[in-house]
Amino acid sequence: MEKIGFVTEETADLPPDIIERNQIAIVPVKLDWPEIENLPGENTFQKMRELEKKGITSFGKTSQPSPKEYLEKYKQMLERFNKVICISLTSKHSGCHNSAIQARNFLEPELKEKVFVIDSLNGSAGQALLILKALDLAKEGKEAEEIVKEIEEIRPQIHLYGIIEDPKWLEASGRISHLVANLLRKMMKAGILPMLFFKNGKLTPSIIRTKAKDKPSVILEKFSADIKKFNKESSKIRAVITHGDTPKEAQRLKEIVEKEFKNVEIVFLNIINNVVGSPTGPGILVFSWCEI
Repeated sequence: MEKIGFVTEETADLPPDIIERNQIAIVPVKLDWPEIENLPGENTFQKMRELEKKGITSFGKTSQPSPKEYLEKYKQMLERFNKVICISLTSKHSGCHNSAIQARNFLEPELKEKVFVIDSLNGSAGQALLILKALDLAKEGKEAEEIVKEIEEIRPQIHLYGIIEDPKWLEASGRISHLVANLLRKMMKAGILPMLFFKNGKLTPSIIRTKAKDKPSVILEKFSADIKKFNKESSKIRAVITHGDTPKEAQRLKEIVEKEFKNVEIVFLNIINNVVGSPTGPGILVFSWCEI
């Protein structure tokens, strides 16, 4: 049997090659949105755009996986690995972590001791970075208990920036009021952008004033300021980019970051999951980084 296996949710937005190469078990997330099921589009974001064109004002509902779904993954992984570490979506916005904990409690005592559950206090690209770090530690030969301790210490050092295209989806999902949505639109037209961050596990908006004309340039501006602020200009940095069906913007961000910062390794670009993507809407661009 191999030493340590990993479990996480689709919310980490890991690409298939990383999942397969590292034998990561993925727990699916659920989106109940009947109105978009038969609409054209290769992903949820494209279907959302079609929904908008038709003038349909419905909004989908997301729900966390059940404890049974985590339990099945734990048992499957314990057939191949001595111990299992589950890194879950932030508990501040989802019940995923709670389901993962409940599932562990359903295991027989001798198996329960072999399963560890970590709250990422993050999502999407930020959650992915924690998993990548945990994989590194496992390859270094660290024990499961050591990995859990180090990941919990590293957790606050994960930086994530997200920029939405339009606040209408946050409004439609009930995350913000119509009044706030209109205020954000006016501010965005004036070059004052709402940027999303994870703070203590909660996705928090912060207003930034910028002269940059597009999302990649705004993120580059913020990243440049932060690596100076945290004195990481000469450090090795790992980054992940995720997006709401805007691959050209994601690719442009990758190219300008790699051109400006030779110390940055962008591991992958990938489309955002339904849990984060449906309320933030098409066009969102996310950049997450941490020191290696």
